[in-house]
Amino acid sequence: MQVKFSLNGRMESVDVEPRRTLADALREDLGYTGTHVGCEHGVCGACTIMVDGQPARACLMFAVQADGSSITTVEGLQNDDGKLHALQQSFCDRHGLQCGFCTPGMLMTAMDLLHRENEPSRERIREEMSGNICRCTGYMGIVDAVEEASRTQSG
Repeated sequence: MQVKFSLNGRMESVDVEPRRTLADALREDLGYTGTHVGCEHGVCGACTIMVDGQPARACLMFAVQADGSSITTVEGLQNDDGKLHALQQSFCDRHGLQCGFCTPGMLMTAMDLLHRENEPSRERIREEMSGNICRCTGYMGIVDAVEEASRTQSG
């Protein structure tokens, strides 16, 4: 089946088998490897993307379900001038990443939170990020990074 959608602001078209996951279509068919696949059960959050402005687990969604949608992946966060988005820079500055495997899903989840809430509390950040599993950081740097980014965007 041919599937068409807006991906990071560009129209894309891809031929997929009906049962191909959106994560596999993004990574293998379109080359957007920032969407990581960890558990393949929607539990770890590494594959979190935005579909029509809402967070979604790309490993749980078939590519055909995305037909006509607007999708944003971690690659779509970078500014047009090639600089990192403020949230990405904050993750670097505040040590919100180590191995980097969970980072794309963490960034997309944090972006969603920051679009909904201007300056979430540390407790609220922890609550929102709890659906994304990180085995390296201990989450402190991640919470610090999201908190810093929230101050940057509202200040």
